[in-house]
Amino acid sequence: MNDRHLPHPSGLPPPLIVSRLDCERLEELLDTPQAAGLDTAGLRRELERAQLREPAQMPDDVITMNSVIRFIDETSGEEHEAALVYPRDADGGAGRISILAPVGTALLGLRVGARIDWPLPGGRTASLRVLGLRYQPEASGDLHR
Repeated sequence: MNDRHLPHPSGLPPPLIVSRLDCERLEELLDTPQAAGLDTAGLRRELERAQLREPAQMPDDVITMNSVIRFIDETSGEEHEAALVYPRDADGGAGRISILAPVGTALLGLRVGARIDWPLPGGRTASLRVLGLRYQPEASGDLHR
């Protein structure tokens, strides 16, 4: 299959909403040497298919950069809480997921309650469902983070 998403019951991946500011910053990141050696095709595709909104117009239940997300890996049953961050802010701990990591790319732009299947290295697949947002910068009025 050419698309990195696995089939969903509806046959389509869940819709994505991305802030214009996040999209601009991520497109700049994709052009850096830091991203050059990584498989960024999935993130590029996600940005291409995303519906863009101005930061002040972001629904408060959408995962944006620097959001703190609660999600479950339905394959393992493990629940996680982590911030979705730029690579410079990822410290390797479980509390911060880089947008360039497969799980980070999968979560960007999803709404609370959304579910996505996303391929991982080694041929595995993560089946992720968003349980909630503890923090979203746009909803908190932090529009220029």
